[in-house]
Amino acid sequence: NPAARRIQGAAGTALQESKEYFRMEQKKLNDILAPALLKLSETDTEILESLHLQAQQYGKLMAYYRSALMELETKFNVMNEEFKLLHDREPIVSMSSRVKKPMSIKQKLERMSLPLSFESLENGLHDIAGLRVVCSFLDDVYMLEKAFLAQDDVTLLKRKDYIASPKENGYRSLHLIVQTPIFLVKEKRVMTAEIQLRTIAMDLWASLEHKMKYKPDKEVTKSTSKELVQCAKIVNKLDNKMMLLNT
Repeated sequence: NPAARRIQGAAGTALQESKEYFRMEQKKLNDILAPALLKLSETDTEILESLHLQAQQYGKLMAYYRSALMELETKFNVMNEEFKLLHDREPIVSMSSRVKKPMSIKQKLERMSLPLSFESLENGLHDIAGLRVVCSFLDDVYMLEKAFLAQDDVTLLKRKDYIASPKENGYRSLHLIVQTPIFLVKEKRVMTAEIQLRTIAMDLWASLEHKMKYKPDKEVTKSTSKELVQCAKIVNKLDNKMMLLNT
C-alpha cells in the first residue's frame, strides 16, 4: 500500500529528527555544565558528595518510617478482622497514614529549637510517621487502645487523651506515641510513630475545622472559634448518645 508506506516513511523521518534534536540539546547542556564542573574545587566536590550521601540517608530513614506505618496498619487490620469475626461488626471505619514532608520536619525542628540533623529527626521528633484510626463508637477507641498496647512488641512512650481533656479549640482525639520494631533483610530497627484514634464524629469536626481555619482568603474570627468549640461539645454529646444506643 503506497499510502501506508508514505505514512511510515514520514513517521520514521520525524522520529529521526526528534532524536537528533534531543542529541543536540543534550550536547548544549553538557557544553554549558562542563566548564562549571571543571571549576569545582576539591572542597566543592566533597560538599556535593556529602549532600548526596545525606540525601541517600534521609531517603532510607523515610523508608523505615513508611515500613513502620505498614507494620502498625497491619496490627490494627488484624484486630479489626478478629472483632468482626467475634461480634459481626468492624470497630475501625478507616485508616490513613502519612510521613511528614521535609519542609514540615524543618519547621518543627526550628520551633523546637533543635538542629537540623538526623539525630534530631530520630530522637527529637516523634510524629514523623503518623497513623490515624477512625472508629465507629467512642468505646471502640479505648478498646482498640487497650488491645494494641497489650501487644508485646509495642512500647508506649507518651499518651495524650484529648477526648477526656479537649484542646481549647474543642479538638478531641486520643494520641499515642509508640515504638515498634521493623524487620529488615539484615537487621531489626525500632521506630517511633504517632497514632491518633478518634470517632467518625470527631474526625468530621476536625476535618471541617481544619478547612475553615486554613482558608487562604478568610480568617477565623473569635466568634467563629467559640461556635466551633460549641460544635465540638455537640459532637461529644452525639458520640456519648450513640455509644449508649449501641450497648
